[in-house]
Amino acid sequence: MLALSKNDIFNLITMDDAMDAIEQAYQAYHSKQFLMPQRTQITKDNKDTLLFMPCFSAKRLGSKIVTVFPENAKKALPSTQGLMLLNDSETGNPLAIMDGTFLTAFRTGAVGGVAIRHLTEKKKINLGLIGTGVQGKYLVLAACRAKDVSNIYLYNRTQSKIPQFIQEVKQGIDREPITFHICENTNELVQASDVVITATTSYQPVLPDRADILVNKLFIGIGSYQPDMREFPKALYSSVSKIYIDTSDASAESGDIITPLKNHWIPGDRVVPFSTIIAREESISQLKNKTILFKSVGMSLFDLFVANVIYDKAVQHGVGKNID
Repeated sequence: MLALSKNDIFNLITMDDAMDAIEQAYQAYHSKQFLMPQRTQITKDNKDTLLFMPCFSAKRLGSKIVTVFPENAKKALPSTQGLMLLNDSETGNPLAIMDGTFLTAFRTGAVGGVAIRHLTEKKKINLGLIGTGVQGKYLVLAACRAKDVSNIYLYNRTQSKIPQFIQEVKQGIDREPITFHICENTNELVQASDVVITATTSYQPVLPDRADILVNKLFIGIGSYQPDMREFPKALYSSVSKIYIDTSDASAESGDIITPLKNHWIPGDRVVPFSTIIAREESISQLKNKTILFKSVGMSLFDLFVANVIYDKAVQHGVGKNID
């Protein structure tokens, strides 16, 4: 069995590799070529969460254990940490154990990048990000691989953290120079952006409740993963033409889908699986110049497909520590 560290994974896989693996995962999801029990989620004191996420594909079995401790930011520790175990699905033989913290951040960035790749027809975009934590970094890097980004507008509750974030993002960008802007408020960010990503753990909407500035944009929601968490305001749902979800679990797990459906802000048929886009059963050409929302809560199928690419590359290049 191979043990793969964060540095091993970083040196083995590119964001393009990860986005391609995410697309393959969507294909498997759409054709139902997988076995994925509902994740086990245990929450303590309404904030600290333990997740167990197993999944079978035709070739591999993956099991990820994740902890989400929002208060870790105050201790200079990652809010999300985890381990990923990869097994052969025919024999159960353990193949690799890898850093699930980095895997989660990287593949979640790739999920956002794939959504941007397919849900906007614009070749050049201005990007807005609310929430400049670790996850925000990989979402921005993926967006910069998915499209030609001219400007990046940033808002964070603690503005003093943004300059360091910008430096880290710049180190990972290998395209034309991008101009970064630190926004005083989210109104300014939304008005300047074509694509807006939210990556917070907020229980209250982080976007302005103004329908007039929310129209004709693509919104990527990453942060809300519990029923009482919400990043999006009521006004957005009056404008949105389609809501794409990465997994059907989003309708039961995220307040950004549960609340608008419960309060009849949107009809149920407006919420559709994103896999229909990947499978080319839907075209976004009919949604040109309209408001679109993509909501992700993640699924172990993503982890499995990205981990499999990492493992294959590790074997090919002789990377990792062998454990008997």
